[in-house]
Amino acid sequence: MSNAAAVVNQLVANQGVLYIKLHQFHWYVQGPDFFTLHEKFEELYDATTESLDLFAERLIAIGEKPYSTLSEFLEHASIQEKPYDEKMSAETMVRETIADYETIKEIAEQGATLAGETEDAVTEDLLIAYIEELDLTLWMLRAFLGEAIE
Repeated sequence: MSNAAAVVNQLVANQGVLYIKLHQFHWYVQGPDFFTLHEKFEELYDATTESLDLFAERLIAIGEKPYSTLSEFLEHASIQEKPYDEKMSAETMVRETIADYETIKEIAEQGATLAGETEDAVTEDLLIAYIEELDLTLWMLRAFLGEAIE
């Protein structure tokens, strides 16, 4: 597996874990922002499903094998999950989501660089478009928290 493909596969693993975390937040969010965040988390896990599928299929198209089981996702992901065994504030959920998206963005940037170095323009373009999507999502989540744009 090329270095770029290995990084894309790490991205697949992280998206698999993120998908579950976003569902958890969607189910357990409470408080005055319930309706807004319940809907937003659903939007985010739907988008994550699309990205996960896109990158896994790209790996298959170039002759690689994407991670495809929960155990593989957990083994190879950088972000962590945990059971919802104590109440978490909506703000904490959003902050965790921001941290996870930042981690995933770093992986995507590394993959885009490696894909560019190996002249895999298709993978590079997919990753650049994904980074653009992550930037927009991060901006919106930070704006929800009232944080200044850097």
